[in-house]
Amino acid sequence: MGFAGSYHDSRGGAVPVAIKILIAGGFGAGKTTLVGSLTEIRPLRTEEDLSAPSALIDLTDGVEDKTTTTVAMDFGRITIRDDLVVYLFGTPGQKRFWFMWDELAVGALGAVVLADTRRLADCFASVDYFEQRGMPFIVAVNCFDESGRYPAAVIRSALSLNADVPVMLCDARQRPSCRDALVSLVEHAIRLLTVGPGAVSPAR
Repeated sequence: MGFAGSYHDSRGGAVPVAIKILIAGGFGAGKTTLVGSLTEIRPLRTEEDLSAPSALIDLTDGVEDKTTTTVAMDFGRITIRDDLVVYLFGTPGQKRFWFMWDELAVGALGAVVLADTRRLADCFASVDYFEQRGMPFIVAVNCFDESGRYPAAVIRSALSLNADVPVMLCDARQRPSCRDALVSLVEHAIRLLTVGPGAVSPAR
């Protein structure tokens, strides 16, 4: 996992430790928005306009106002302190870009899987991916204005999540809410490292 203590280079200078976190989820779940809310630098985005041909593949049911899509990744950075930096990588949600996930996942501490209750099935692929690889992840339900609100237990059941996977509400437009999601993921990853799989996370 991409999580370690600080260290020094050959000249004795402190070398910042990098933590890599993935932001995953289905098409239109809010990944680009979340990265943009958290990053301290201008976010790197690889968005393209939805074309007529892609509209036949990227179904916009429930997200009719969406006009662009990520075709590679989103990237952002958060400096926690001088010797600790977090890098955010937003994965593309469409099936035809899944081949990129393995490269993006290398060295990652874990992932925040964004879920949209209007299109909940769209995040199944992300959940399956991280479960199969044993990578720590949490599910953050993005609170769109027009989406329904459901208890965490309902979301957990609908996604068939293990009891140890944290589920929380999140507003990808609000930095404090996005920060809480990252904190939840880091706490969950540390819990798995120290206690092991099967340790149930505190209810949220």
